[in-house]
Amino acid sequence: MRHILILLLSLLMMISCGDKKASNEKFLPDASGAINNVSVVVDNELWDGMIGDAIREVLAKPIYGLPQDEPTFTISQIPPAVFSGFVTKNRTVLKIETNKEADFEILSDEYAKPQKVIIISGKTRQDIINIIAENETKIIEIFKNEELTERRRQMSKSPHKLSSIKEKLGLNINFPSIYRLAKESDNFFWIRKDITTGTSNLMIYELPLDAIKKNDSVVNQIIKIRDSFGKQHIEGPVDGSFMVTENAYTPFHGETIIDNKPAFETRGIWDVKNAFMGGPFINYAIEDKINKRWVVIEGFVFAPSVEKRNYMLELEAIIKSVKID
Repeated sequence: MRHILILLLSLLMMISCGDKKASNEKFLPDASGAINNVSVVVDNELWDGMIGDAIREVLAKPIYGLPQDEPTFTISQIPPAVFSGFVTKNRTVLKIETNKEADFEILSDEYAKPQKVIIISGKTRQDIINIIAENETKIIEIFKNEELTERRRQMSKSPHKLSSIKEKLGLNINFPSIYRLAKESDNFFWIRKDITTGTSNLMIYELPLDAIKKNDSVVNQIIKIRDSFGKQHIEGPVDGSFMVTENAYTPFHGETIIDNKPAFETRGIWDVKNAFMGGPFINYAIEDKINKRWVVIEGFVFAPSVEKRNYMLELEAIIKSVKID
């Protein structure tokens, strides 16, 4: 009998502790908001002054590599007095707090989930402006990564069932089933999606490891290779037309990491030789040392007369989902 009482008391204590723990857990609603839309919580007076200018200079700066100027993010300014309830659920939030010690703080899932909140504070307006300028790259990176993750989550609801990419190239890449196979060979895939005014496209192919040499002319090598594949595989609307790189627009080139592997990133403008077509592209050449090759994945968009920012973000999210065996 004594043992039974001890057991019951122990069970009651465990249940009580579990209930207490559950009650202390913070319930968070689902985050919401359009892709690439940042809520900026700041007083109207500050928004209309130098602090607002500093914020717009970072968040609304034109994206390099698009044919027309498009802002990095669309901004929704919210006065602190009305920042409550459903207004707090946006996926990305930048808050400005005055009369506090200068600080740059990053919060995850503060009002909703998933969510990134950046709080910039300072005793003076110049303190805040300085912190914004000093952390420009970090601010953009944090918010952009959140949007890439969200876009991948959205696309995962209807994954493609194409097995030949895995079979022929030994890699997994996640894109939605709305994309269709336009062309396939032993080492090349062209995948495309119809959009309102054109198409959104992916190219995937492999190269031997000695095809790209790491020197000062890397970007020229990559452009020459993409033009060669464009001529061979991406034909235009008239005989003799094919996709090339627009040589009047200097491509952006940098180094990054994809799937824990070094990669070259190249962004620029493509056009079609002998035809009036063009648009932005983003190209990643990923060094696969184990298999002694380069895996090249490129996204490009044809969408005349409409904004292309969100289409390019989707293609970047797809490319960065790659897993190479």
